[in-house]
Amino acid sequence: MKIIYLFVILTILISACSSNNNKSDAYGNFEATEIIVSSEANGKILSFTVEEGELLKANEIVGLIDTVKLNLQKQQILDKQKAIASKLEVVSAQIEVQKQQKANLMIDKNRLEKLFKDEAATQQQMDKINGSLDLIEKQILSVKTQKAGIYDEIQALGKQIDQIDESLKNCYIKNPISGTVLSKFVEQSEITAFGKPLYKIANLTELKLKVYVSGAQLPNIKIGQTVEVLIDKNEKSDSKLNGEVCWISTSAEFTPKIIQTKKERVNLVYAVKVRVKNDGTLKIGMPGEINLLKK
Repeated sequence: MKIIYLFVILTILISACSSNNNKSDAYGNFEATEIIVSSEANGKILSFTVEEGELLKANEIVGLIDTVKLNLQKQQILDKQKAIASKLEVVSAQIEVQKQQKANLMIDKNRLEKLFKDEAATQQQMDKINGSLDLIEKQILSVKTQKAGIYDEIQALGKQIDQIDESLKNCYIKNPISGTVLSKFVEQSEITAFGKPLYKIANLTELKLKVYVSGAQLPNIKIGQTVEVLIDKNEKSDSKLNGEVCWISTSAEFTPKIIQTKKERVNLVYAVKVRVKNDGTLKIGMPGEINLLKK
C-alpha cells in the first residue's frame, strides 16, 4: 500500500515538473493595424462595391459619391472666368486707341518743335502738347492697371476651380492599402458626410502577437530577436510558427485581466509585440504564446 502511495506522489511530482517545463514564456493575443476609411465628401453614395471579407488592392477605386453639385459649381465658375476674360479684349482695344492718339500727338509735337525753332510757334503751344502727351501716358498706365486686375480675377477663379477639382477627386472612394475588409458601415444609395466611416480594413498577411513579459524576462528580449510562436492546433497540441520581436514597451503596466490569474494581475509587466507571417490560420484576437529560443 505504501509503495502504491509513493508511486502516486512521484507521478504527481513528475507531472507538475513536466507542466512547468511546458509552460510558455509569455501569452497574449494577435492584432493587426486596422484602418477606418472615411468619406472625404458629402452626398449620396452612387456606387459602393466593398464587401466584408473581400481582399482589396491599394489605390483601388471602390465607390463614388454624387458629383453633380460640384460639377455645376465648376461650370458656373468657368462661365464667370470666360466673361471676365472677355474684358481683356476691351481693355486691349482701349490701349491701342490711346497708343494711336499718342502717335498722333508725337507727330504734332515734331511739327511744333520745328515751328518753335523758326519762332512760328509759341511756348504755350509747346506746353499744351507736352501736357497732352503726359495725360495720354497716364491713361495708358491706368488701363494697363485694369488689365492686371482682370488677370488677378481670372487667376483667383482658377484657384477656385482647382479646389473643386480636388473635391471631385475626393468623391471617388479610394482604398488606401492592400488588405481584407473587416467591417462595412454603409451601403450604396445612403447619404454620407465628410469624415463618416465607410469601412474598416487591415493587412492580414502579417499579424502582431502582443504579449506581456515580466521584468525578469525583459533582459532576455530585444528588437529583431526570433522567437517561437505557439497557437492552439487542438485540445492537446499546438502549431509552431516563427516570429520576430518588433516592439518593446518602455514602461511597465499591470498584467491585463483577460489573460492571467487574479494573483498574477497585480504584477507589473512589459508589453512586447512579435511580428508573425500569417499562413492563413491566424485571426485577429486569437490567443497565442511565445517561447524565447535558447542559443
